[in-house]
Amino acid sequence: MALLRRIEPVIVLEQLGNTLFETALQMVVKDRSVNASYPGMSPEDSRQKAITDFYMIYNLVVRFTPILPALLLARLSDRGWRKAPIVAPLSGYLLSRLALLLVVVSGLPVTVMFGGAFVFGLSGGFGAFWPGVMTVVSLGSTGTDRSKAMMVVELLYGMAGLVGSLVSGHLFLLYTSSLGHGSILLIVSTLLHLLCLLLAVFLLQVKEVGSREPQEDGCLLSPASVDAPVVEAAVGINKVNVALLFAAAFLYDFAVGGAVEILGAFVLKEPLSWTAAQVGYGNAAGCGIFLTSFLGVIAFRRWVSDVDLILIGMLSFASGIFFMSFVTATWMFYLARSLTLFALIPMPTIRSLLSQQVPSASCGTFLTFLQLTLKVAGLAYIPAFTKIYQGTLDWLPGFVFMLASMFTTLGMIPISIISWRMPQRQRYERVPGD
Repeated sequence: MALLRRIEPVIVLEQLGNTLFETALQMVVKDRSVNASYPGMSPEDSRQKAITDFYMIYNLVVRFTPILPALLLARLSDRGWRKAPIVAPLSGYLLSRLALLLVVVSGLPVTVMFGGAFVFGLSGGFGAFWPGVMTVVSLGSTGTDRSKAMMVVELLYGMAGLVGSLVSGHLFLLYTSSLGHGSILLIVSTLLHLLCLLLAVFLLQVKEVGSREPQEDGCLLSPASVDAPVVEAAVGINKVNVALLFAAAFLYDFAVGGAVEILGAFVLKEPLSWTAAQVGYGNAAGCGIFLTSFLGVIAFRRWVSDVDLILIGMLSFASGIFFMSFVTATWMFYLARSLTLFALIPMPTIRSLLSQQVPSASCGTFLTFLQLTLKVAGLAYIPAFTKIYQGTLDWLPGFVFMLASMFTTLGMIPISIISWRMPQRQRYERVPGD
């Protein structure tokens, strides 16, 4: 019962249901795009255009709609309603899964999911849910352990996605004569989201670490800076470092989000032409990066700073996604994925650094602002990467992955500036402490 009152079961159930839904949506969109035809385009290119156009609109709705609701939920969180940004989005998750189930069972057009995405966005969406989760984790951990605590959450999230992805493709193939392919998969997904919502409403408890150190409310970039809590409290928030963290997060999310946006359609086209089971395995490979990134944090954090961890993760993704540009076989896809084994280190580490540079009373708001910054990145990369991909299908479909690698490299610049600023700042803070 004590375990059920923690945030971890909510995260696991949500991600299990979400991975089942993502595979179902991907395969339903593929099936509904089989007969797509555009003037001057081959049947294969027409299918790719139909799939990417659907996801472009769908993801724009998912990312744009939650902006105001997420801000409202963040304010409620910082006023004491810590469960609000978790419970409200979970309601939206449940309704959007029911919408896709209705599309499959009733044979409605897949464009109905635009409405489901809108409802999901009004509930706050992932832009409210994940900052809400991270706020709960931040309040329940000390500054020195926060990076590790956040990576544990990311690990659980990834492992749940790994399990869900492995079984999703096989569940999609199960059907009854009256319901059709994907119905059983979506029923399981809906039940998981319902259970997750009930757990969050009735059992989840939010606990704050009783003895929060005063320096945790200041701007902490590494354990070495704990020697000067008084100076930190007087100086306040380091706006330059906060701005650099936001810039790095924007550029990295622009690269990762743009690549992942296209990757789902890329594996469905020739020469890969993946089946539902292969799609599930591919998604599982992506979720496996949560485990390798967590192990990377555990292994590297003894010798390098959080800033160096971010740079390692960015370099890992840049190399792997560049190799993805030339993938023509399934084994090459998994080889490219193996190069990105530390790609999930940067974002939770950036969140950890950010949460340590603001007062605890504003933690939820700042984390939500960061998440909304990533939403703005989505509004830019979704149409940009989609149109570039459609325009390069004939000569190099993987060109967008080269662009993603380039933007990742640009994202390393503000992090490198923070690394350059750290020694000078720490020396300045230690003088009054002595």
